Amino acid sequence: MSQATRILVALVAGLLIGILASLVSPKLALDATMITQPIGSAWLHGLQMVIVPLIIGLLVTGVAAAANAARAGAIALRSMIAFIAILWTVTVMSALLVPVLLDLWPLPAAWAQAIRTGLTGNAAVGNVPSIAAFFDSIVPQNIVAAASGDAFLPLTVFGLTFAFAVANLPADQRDRLTALFQALTDAMLIIIGWVLKLAPIGVSALAYGVGARTGASAFGALIHYIIIVSSVGIVVLLAGYMVGAVAGRVSVLRFARAAAPAQAVAISTQSSLASLPAMLEASARLGARPATAGIVLPIAVAVFRATSPAMNLAVALYVAHLVNVPIGPAQIIAGVCTAAITTMGSISLPGTISFIASVAPVALAMGVPIEALGLLIAVETIPDIFRTVGNVTMDIAVTIGVAKRTPVEIT
Repeated sequence: MSQATRILVALVAGLLIGILASLVSPKLALDATMITQPIGSAWLHGLQMVIVPLIIGLLVTGVAAAANAARAGAIALRSMIAFIAILWTVTVMSALLVPVLLDLWPLPAAWAQAIRTGLTGNAAVGNVPSIAAFFDSIVPQNIVAAASGDAFLPLTVFGLTFAFAVANLPADQRDRLTALFQALTDAMLIIIGWVLKLAPIGVSALAYGVGARTGASAFGALIHYIIIVSSVGIVVLLAGYMVGAVAGRVSVLRFARAAAPAQAVAISTQSSLASLPAMLEASARLGARPATAGIVLPIAVAVFRATSPAMNLAVALYVAHLVNVPIGPAQIIAGVCTAAITTMGSISLPGTISFIASVAPVALAMGVPIEALGLLIAVETIPDIFRTVGNVTMDIAVTIGVAKRTPVEIT
């Protein structure tokens, strides 16, 4: 049984036990949460403790990878420009689309209140800071205080500034520091892997509390979440066809036929890396010579995940909607910036690991509590399919777009 399946089984089991216990004896069911809630919280804290060093490590290694790619030549530079433009565009799209989807199809009030109570009790939510307050706090006065206070947007600003400084060091110093932060990132990911081995315990403990307090409402809320977040991935996927048609100068039908085998591999493996051979074949069928695709696609697999910032932001916005955290312009700006910037430092990992590593910084930058992520990680398998298929589709689209602008590389 895969890790994702074990976590999903733990989620369903915890919810069902909590629901059944509440039907038998509501008082005893709630009393039991005095035991299960600390267990679930301890597991969540294990995930949270690595986020600060992880985000700095990802930023440094991501910027280094992007800088090295840009130094590789004109094709790599065009690719990086296209990647960055697409990442910021889809992130802004998500910021506009998700609130509209939630307005058109909000989570039923009874379900939202039940889940809110199950996750956070009746704790009050914070106020929406003004734009002036947002810009006043974006540059950290004290990086240690920002890290200890979970102020992730100023921490990201510092991390990005530091990463660009490292990228401008002499080659030997740059390589040593990049290797150090790569090792730091790898160590944090190992810790996340260890914590996730305990996920069935932590998730079932959290799910029990939600089930005991909410009943069957939890299942409806999870289905609603899957549909909303997956919808964002579908929009990015469809945008890939448009990019391929416009930038690659091919018909949508021809692009769809060429990309279909790579998409099938993406669905079955949920891995862009495993889809690389099929993406190379699709790009060749659409007119890109191997010399071009052999540069663009490996860079894309390493640093470009078109769906990630949009879907990471969508998760954070959904959690805010779920737990009734007010979101104003400052939070939207924080979420867009953090999602778009940290995506360049993300890496290809199993969905359960990358979910926490990529979504938590965005949520924390927006002032959104991340307790709900402990439950949502259990159903990430379905949105992760749309993440991977969208990434693969956009990778192919950018590749043929760059190829069309590199005439000597086109047959």
